[in-house]
Amino acid sequence: MTQTSSPQPHIPVLLEEVRHFLSPERGGIFVDGTFGVGGYTRQIMKDMPSGHLVAFDRDEAAAARASGFKATDSVQFTFVASRFSQMKERLHALSIDKVDGIVLDLGVSSPQLDEAARGFSFKKEGPLDMRMGLGTLTAKDVVNTFPEEEIANILYLYGDETYSRRIARRIVASRKEMPIETTTQLADLVRASVPPKVRHGKIDAATKSFQALRIFVNEEIKELEIFLHDAPSMLNEGGRLVLVSFHSLEDRLAKNFFKETSRTFEDAPIEMPWIPTKKVDPLFKVLTKKAVSPGAAELDLNPRARSAKLRAGERTGAHA
Repeated sequence: MTQTSSPQPHIPVLLEEVRHFLSPERGGIFVDGTFGVGGYTRQIMKDMPSGHLVAFDRDEAAAARASGFKATDSVQFTFVASRFSQMKERLHALSIDKVDGIVLDLGVSSPQLDEAARGFSFKKEGPLDMRMGLGTLTAKDVVNTFPEEEIANILYLYGDETYSRRIARRIVASRKEMPIETTTQLADLVRASVPPKVRHGKIDAATKSFQALRIFVNEEIKELEIFLHDAPSMLNEGGRLVLVSFHSLEDRLAKNFFKETSRTFEDAPIEMPWIPTKKVDPLFKVLTKKAVSPGAAELDLNPRARSAKLRAGERTGAHA
């Protein structure tokens, strides 16, 4: 008899660290750019003495969950059904020019993983979808129609998959026999493409390929790049930006963003790179010298947090 596992309860990743760096007890206007099931939103609203909490999510299921959240006597709540890359214009539509804090929990949410019909999980049979919102491209489209080389590049770039070319080759050969339509079909193909030592390792061999397809289908790196471009202009002086990532590309973007926006000197001439030229006002003060990771106690409670990294910064008085 087949055993079915119950969905893992949602535990907000690095919640105490998010509270510390976001500092919502200051009050004001705060944004949860990735509402999900509302773990951060719920806590931020509890911590705020007064103000306005605006939550964003492009997932229709998240919008349905947000309908159960109510404003309090002191904290107004607004849900915006939108990608966080559109945050600046959507805030303007609410007559909000600047806010006091923004948090993003990047990546896939627990309900998306736990619902087989969404196609995110290789552990559950479901249609090969992987869309977070109402996009048109699905993972099924990618594996059944993209050229072999492009599939290999996606798996390598977004999943850091060492065996990307072998996997892509098997995918293309298999789809000639029959379409690849389910998560388990794809997962089995990936596992069969890698050496036995990888196939039977601690981490499922399909993990990187599924991650890569999800990131590509949802344009997650592009979304973050657009958001980071707009972020300085959305924050008041003293406003906090907290980014929780689960992928090396996302963390690198966050790290480089804070590095560049906290610089105090312009680029030196190429022929004299050791001599700083002109002092400039930084846009951010970095609050995390290095990425903050979950501790052992949190990982015991929530193994899905194992790859999480948090970086944070505070907006200075410089103009965006």
